[in-house]
Amino acid sequence: MWAATPAASPLDAGADATLLDETDGDSAAATPERRESTISAAQHGHRLDKALVALAPEFSRNHLQGLLEQGHALLDGQARLNASHRVRAGQRLLIVLVPTEESLAFRPQAMVLDVLFEDEQMLVVNKPVGLVVHPAPGNWSGTLLNGLLARQSTAAALPRAGIVHRLDKDTSGVMVVGKTLQAVTALSRDIAARTVHRRYVAIAHGVPAQQHFSIEAPIGRDLQVRVRMAVVAGGRPSRTDVTVLAHEGNFSALSCQLFTGRTHQIRVHLAREGLPLVADSLYGGKAALGLQRQALHAVELRFLHPLTQQPLAFHCEPPADFAAAWALVAGGASKPMPR
Repeated sequence: MWAATPAASPLDAGADATLLDETDGDSAAATPERRESTISAAQHGHRLDKALVALAPEFSRNHLQGLLEQGHALLDGQARLNASHRVRAGQRLLIVLVPTEESLAFRPQAMVLDVLFEDEQMLVVNKPVGLVVHPAPGNWSGTLLNGLLARQSTAAALPRAGIVHRLDKDTSGVMVVGKTLQAVTALSRDIAARTVHRRYVAIAHGVPAQQHFSIEAPIGRDLQVRVRMAVVAGGRPSRTDVTVLAHEGNFSALSCQLFTGRTHQIRVHLAREGLPLVADSLYGGKAALGLQRQALHAVELRFLHPLTQQPLAFHCEPPADFAAAWALVAGGASKPMPR
């Protein structure tokens, strides 16, 4: 029912990337710099964190306060002092400048990638639930970008290590990544021109009145909750086409075709229509059908090869939790990926 069938045979079929010989992020990090100084007469009576800023002005006060709390800053050999502690002239101040998490974001980290297709120009992967695609606050390591840097040394010279589109952390499914600048440029151009076709399957609360409908509504940052997106005046134009494939009780199994690729687009559009995704707590969905994360899976990707212009199509079966929930809604009407 959920067959994964690329339209073209990969040149390196089944190339799962088990990168045991690559350098991991911890050993790749440089030895932290140590800085020392003597508290001057002019600094006498200043807060300790202010003295640290004078010693390492390129770092934020918040970061230096964090180093102090972690025991990486010593005043006359004493660690873990309060940031508001008053320093005295003649005291010795030492700080070990442990890099920020953000500064370590773009480093190779070995990971296993589920590779569906690979050649010299590009890589098609099945992204699992829980994998962040690109480093961001709260997820500065362990991302797909880190894995790509470990997998291919030349990825460091590419914009975003070759990433040309993204999936949310808890959305699973098929993605394409460029391996050369030519491929990255071509794929990015095709995505912007909307010639890359992306289809998702989703499970939503509620049953739409129509079997086929389009949602066209501009998307921008939610002004009230910064981690959310929303339909807002002045947002970026966005369109999602939706087909109801099956429904059971108050749940619907949906096929969603993206014509634009805005952040959280399907989640925002469906929630606006009163159809929040199952278990998508950010947009009003509740855990159900055994799912604890948003019920969204990137099932199909179609595009032209960036070098040969050969049409390629990839279908990617969902993980077990999504497939089990889908079966509860679709039942016997189980052709969720019509060809």
